[in-house]
Amino acid sequence: MQAEVEKALSFVANHPLDVVCAGRTDSGVHARCQVVHLDSDSGRTPFAFRQGANSRLPGSIAVLWCQEMPQDFHARYSARARRYRYTILNRGMRPAMQREYLTWERQPLDADAMHRAAQALVGEHDFSAFRTVHCQAPHPNRNVHDIRVWREDDRVIMEVQANAFLHHMVRNFVGSLLLVGRGEQPEAWVAELLAGRDRTVAGPTAPSSGLVFLGPRYPAEWSLPPEVTL
Repeated sequence: MQAEVEKALSFVANHPLDVVCAGRTDSGVHARCQVVHLDSDSGRTPFAFRQGANSRLPGSIAVLWCQEMPQDFHARYSARARRYRYTILNRGMRPAMQREYLTWERQPLDADAMHRAAQALVGEHDFSAFRTVHCQAPHPNRNVHDIRVWREDDRVIMEVQANAFLHHMVRNFVGSLLLVGRGEQPEAWVAELLAGRDRTVAGPTAPSSGLVFLGPRYPAEWSLPPEVTL
């Protein structure tokens, strides 16, 4: 995605451009809202960058808005939070439509039990139990602001916001919460995993297909659109 965006924006600016993203996602993970910043002396207006880039981007990518920012704004380091959504289709039949945005679970799930168990993850903790061995973060501490699990008809949805995430952290949350939802583990097990800090005894990593990056969140002082403002 980044290469396509840079190519389109460079065409508009008429000179090579590099963009800085708010964060990276795993392969197969979709992003509903990603924020990037760039530096350009082309003289093009934000409107020209938005419209021109959209005329060159593939159908799977669209620039929603564009605005000038102060020099000290940074798409990654100015963000104070990131938010993800994970969607599980919970029924006996596999999905046909929108299957690239869902994970399928045929066994009945208790979404309320999953929600209660997930509350143990709220706050600042060492999340080693939910961190892949390939994670390159310098430390495992993160601050989960909130996490919710609920059911909408035949879908179970989890949303989580934190100051930052470890590699596979959200998918590993889901993998363990699924065991609670199926009744294979008690609700208190998630708190035990967190305290134990042992990835090998936690649930498996959930598939990437159900995960969507909802976007970063910035302080109101930056005057960005509401969807990315705390």
